[in-house]
Amino acid sequence: MLDLKFIRENPDQVAQGLDAKGVSVDIQALLDLDLERRTLLKQSEELKAKRNSASEEIARLKKQGQPADSMIAEMKVAAQKIADFDGKVGELSEKIDNIALSIPNLPMADVPVCKGALGNKVVRSWGEPRKLSFKAKDHLELASGLGLFSMEKGSKITGAGFPVYFGEGAKLERALISFMIDLHVKKHGYTEVWAPAIVNRASMRGTGQIPKMEEDMYALAAGEGEEKGAFFLIPTAEVPITNLMRDETIEEKDLPVKYTGYTPCFRKEAGSYGKDTRGLSRVHQFDKVEMVKFVKPEGSERELESLVRDAEDVLQALELPYRVVLLGSGDMSFAAAKCYDLEVWAPATQKWFEVSSCSIFSDFQARRMNIRFRNAETKKLEFVHTLNGSGLALARIVLCLLENFQDANGKISFPKALQPYLA
Repeated sequence: MLDLKFIRENPDQVAQGLDAKGVSVDIQALLDLDLERRTLLKQSEELKAKRNSASEEIARLKKQGQPADSMIAEMKVAAQKIADFDGKVGELSEKIDNIALSIPNLPMADVPVCKGALGNKVVRSWGEPRKLSFKAKDHLELASGLGLFSMEKGSKITGAGFPVYFGEGAKLERALISFMIDLHVKKHGYTEVWAPAIVNRASMRGTGQIPKMEEDMYALAAGEGEEKGAFFLIPTAEVPITNLMRDETIEEKDLPVKYTGYTPCFRKEAGSYGKDTRGLSRVHQFDKVEMVKFVKPEGSERELESLVRDAEDVLQALELPYRVVLLGSGDMSFAAAKCYDLEVWAPATQKWFEVSSCSIFSDFQARRMNIRFRNAETKKLEFVHTLNGSGLALARIVLCLLENFQDANGKISFPKALQPYLA
């Protein structure tokens, strides 16, 4: 959530940022409601001050045995006006919050301004995309020959987009999760978290998934009398892990706080019509290891670069050729101020697949969740900056591993770093 004071003082900058993200929000309507609310609050506070003063005067008059009926009657009228003002302020606050929650984060100054993905920029790459000397099989052909997973079985028991892993395929999932968690904990200094896969509406609102992207989420009714949408299957571990700090204050000496965790992830992918949905390229349930950081505002952009390198370490250890892409304003998520995607080459499918998005949210999520830290020097409370990144998303990593490490006989020789976990 953007600071309302910032919006009030920088309406043109906010309008430019919204335009860069391709979002239309009536900022003037928000400012008009804000002005009306502040005017009513001032009037209410003036009446409350007058009421307090009159209460003292009424007490003095009664003590002296003097009449105070007219003043008491006047205060009854004032009390009704105060109640009316407070009721109206509450209504205006709800309208303001509804608009404010629909405003995305603004892109940082170095983010390319573009529509859609047109301005995305490759900033670096690692490894050479493999050129196989034989006719390559895609991941579905390889999985079928080796019995690693089945899209058909998942479709039978749940629906399209829910793979079922078997034998060595199931072991590969477990191996990748353990390998990634170990790397982030032992080398990168994250604390492991095992978080719930179901969250409440407040948690989804806090990280910015709703109301903007609610149609992509699996909504649940969990409990007697609760309506659909009271709870959600998580789209990413970002949601439960970031919300661990909701409404909490962190001491400056404890920053940065770095968490990593595995969760299953669930997404309807309602907007994926026309995109590649074959096999593991786009599924409704997948496994993912997430990295989340809570940091001081100064230096948060350096923390983003460090986060990206942590994700790159995974890919380099897995010997997968990849590229780092700085997303343009039109291709970023609702809550992100800046985002890098990591994309891996799949030689049979002949495509780059996104396996990680690493984002900085400035204080956007922290304001929605009221996550603050106490400045050691000033003793004042300030909002933290939050960051997160996939470290990594497994469905597409499995796809890329199969296609990159196949041999002419359709067998897979997995990279050295993964072999101890597959033993």
